[in-house]
Amino acid sequence: MSGETRDASLTPVVVVLGCDGSYPGPGGAGSGYLLNYSTTSVLLDAGPGVFANLQKVQDPDLLDAVVLSHEHPDHRSDVDSLALFARHKDRRRPVDVYAPPGLREKTYYGDDTELCWHVVEPSYQIEIGELSLRFVATDHGPPTLAVRVEAASTELGSFSGGVLAYSADTGADWSLEELGVGIDTFLCEATYTHVYEGTFRHLSGRQAGAVAGGARVEKLLLTHRWPTVSKDDVEREVREEFGGSVHSVRIGETIPW
Repeated sequence: MSGETRDASLTPVVVVLGCDGSYPGPGGAGSGYLLNYSTTSVLLDAGPGVFANLQKVQDPDLLDAVVLSHEHPDHRSDVDSLALFARHKDRRRPVDVYAPPGLREKTYYGDDTELCWHVVEPSYQIEIGELSLRFVATDHGPPTLAVRVEAASTELGSFSGGVLAYSADTGADWSLEELGVGIDTFLCEATYTHVYEGTFRHLSGRQAGAVAGGARVEKLLLTHRWPTVSKDDVEREVREEFGGSVHSVRIGETIPW
């Protein structure tokens, strides 16, 4: 395993462990993002293939917590792999897992003592180490939570060192502005192009660009694209609606926010 230790960083980063939409493509993985800042390490979503990719960059034993946005398998299935790892690792304390109501019951190891489950709902705010997270509901059928993540400013002793927003999965009936102002980086699903709008509760590239533009974010990171959909086509739609920085994330990338 590479990356068994992690250097403390004063710049918050997101490490992309998986970014395929709805199902993993060849060599891909479902949704999963490692948030590292200072001495804090949080796994945000854990779709299929994410746990394997996590082990390439960091010892999973270094995780402070896991945050799951919703119950769909492409966002939470690998929490079971984490439970098995923790059991064999003989951790001194269980892994904290924060998730919407009912998600625990969807997992195979939901009652395993290696996991300590916490229910989170819209308007909840939690602090994990030097990260503060606030949740709002999205437009996606099962209880699904978008999240605002703020990195603590070590100089000021408050959570103002950087702001990341994550859309999780959502349809068009949701506004990023629910997560407040001052968002530096928006990690947003852009599952397909406009031709699919209205068929599934996801965002097209056109809709993702409009959401980001309305909230005036500085940097837009695109994720959750279906493996059969062209990256260039999605980005073209995004740029027609959003004039800021646009980037389609890839597995293995480390991106400051």
